Amino acid sequence: MENFDLAVIGAGPGGYVAAIHAAKSGLKVALIERDKVGGACYNVGCIPSKIMLEHSKLVQEIRRGTDWGVTVPTINIDFPKLMQRKDNVVQELITNIETFIENAQITMFRGDATVTAERKVIIENEAFTATNVILATGSRPFVPPFKGIESANYHTTDTFFGIQELPKQLTIIGGGVIAIEMAFALAPMGTQVTVLNHSKDILQTEEPDARPIIKDKMKALGIELITEFTFEEIHAQYIQTSIGNFPYENLLFATGRRPNTQIAEALEMDMDGRLIKVNNHYETSIPGIFAIGDLVGGFQLAHSASAEGVHAVDYILGKHPKVINQQEIPRCVYTHPEIATFGMLEHEAPADSIVTKMYLPTNPKALLEGNTQGFMKFVASPEGDIYGACVVGDGATEMINSMLAAKVLGGSVKDLARMIFPHPTVSEHVGDAARSVFGKAIHA
Repeated sequence: MENFDLAVIGAGPGGYVAAIHAAKSGLKVALIERDKVGGACYNVGCIPSKIMLEHSKLVQEIRRGTDWGVTVPTINIDFPKLMQRKDNVVQELITNIETFIENAQITMFRGDATVTAERKVIIENEAFTATNVILATGSRPFVPPFKGIESANYHTTDTFFGIQELPKQLTIIGGGVIAIEMAFALAPMGTQVTVLNHSKDILQTEEPDARPIIKDKMKALGIELITEFTFEEIHAQYIQTSIGNFPYENLLFATGRRPNTQIAEALEMDMDGRLIKVNNHYETSIPGIFAIGDLVGGFQLAHSASAEGVHAVDYILGKHPKVINQQEIPRCVYTHPEIATFGMLEHEAPADSIVTKMYLPTNPKALLEGNTQGFMKFVASPEGDIYGACVVGDGATEMINSMLAAKVLGGSVKDLARMIFPHPTVSEHVGDAARSVFGKAIHA
């Protein structure tokens, strides 16, 4: 029976990155995928959602041009063509990944895998052994067991990105990142969007100061946001709640995800609630078997899963990698404006922390671009150590990187304050926000 140094089960951002890193480090690698390479991220998550958000952003840019004096009489949206572009981009990215896998001389298997405690891997009629195994099987959408749910025709993210007709109306259940991003993706296209979130606020894992900005933009886009209620029953054409009934034509559940832990359960691994229990190097209770990504604790983010996969491989190689610091993992929301955060939020920081916030309307580039909704925020120690940071604004998910780089490299806000940023750029606000920690901001 053939033996591999490493078998990786799941070819999403955690699995394929781990497999390629291992192969390029000299290991003989098998990669198993039962569905599509790229996992949920590339096929029904990160990538298709961001493509749709780019389409809606373009529509908003065209409308803003009219306000500036560049008149566009009508905007005609060919939704099937936009979705074809989405499919084309996704396919090109997946083809790239498949090429990277092939070039790394990884042996690819297709089908459902089972694993024994002795690390024998079985895929239908094929079987092999592996010295080490990484489980990277990801997660699936969760739909709450509401009363009457069986009578409703609804989408999850597994099906929503396959729609070919622009919905006239869409009701989204949920108030997290995916729910709000999908509202931003459809509303500028002309869809009447209603977001039903039983909690009192949205984006509750994100920067609190960003939420009012996002809610104001939702209102401006015509998105109806309903909060603070109890779901009572789902009907075929309306949703019954404690504050009234809400009719819908199309329904999307964006209510979180559940890990695919079938292999772990079959092996009777130690669990931590719904998640697989792992040590600091992602090794499970069975020696030689590791788990990463949505299967374990931490952020359910593609880049987090990729980092964990690389870490697990380096540990297998005996490189003694540094434990991943959750405070150094960026979190991004691709609304308009975007939200990007890392580290501690203000309410999580020590009592003596210095918190500064610089609003974008004082930034020349933001003003000339018309992207003034937002701010830059630092949470720092009195000495200038960076506890956390947040950017809200157009391009925030790119600008957060300079702030994070300073923290990861052991720098402080003093180092960012000393940097010479090009002018005019929105990123020069990073330097001013850093100076504001010491009361020396120029454009405060």
